[in-house]
Formats: sequence, C-alpha cells, structure tokens
Amino acid sequence: MQPMQTVSVHDLASAHATGAHLVDVREPDEFASGHVPGARLVPLAQVPAALDSLPRDEPVYLICHSGGRSAQAGHYLAQQGLDARNVDGGTSGWIAAGYPVER
Repeated sequence: MQPMQTVSVHDLASAHATGAHLVDVREPDEFASGHVPGARLVPLAQVPAALDSLPRDEPVYLICHSGGRSAQAGHYLAQQGLDARNVDGGTSGWIAAGYPVER
C-alpha cells in the first residue's frame, strides 16, 4: 500500500495540462455550480463502487470543495493500491488561483 499524496492546485494544473485523471467527489449540485474542466463526478459515497473504473497505471487526482472529502477518498483509494493524490485547497483553491471552471 502506498500513502496518499497531497498536491497543490498548481501541481494539478500542470498535471491537468497533460491529461491527468481527475475525480471530483462532491455532490452533483456542487459539481454543477463549478468544477475543473474535464473532471469526472464520483460523489464520495460512490467511490468504492467506482473503484474498478479508475486507472491503476497512472495517478488519480481527487478534488472536492476544500480538500476534506477528497482526502477521505484518497486514503481509501491508496489502501486499494491506487496512486491517489489529494488536491489541497480543492475547487475553491483552484478558483481562487484563477484557473478555468466549467459550469
């Protein structure tokens, strides 16, 4: 088992530019209000059911509003053997840094 890594929104922006796999673990209404372009919505409670659809050969970046729920998902996925990376600051940090948002 590997430990979950924590990355900044700037790290995510660099990875995102090269096609990183990003999972947003917020609820659908939160996701609709604004999310990182290309993020896949998998609400936190549904992460275990989505396990088999996540890549095992590349990092999985996890994001929520501020980093709490995505950290929970990241710890779970790391226990399952995935390279899980929690985005510190979450979507609110992404927006505050001036990165693009889809609504």
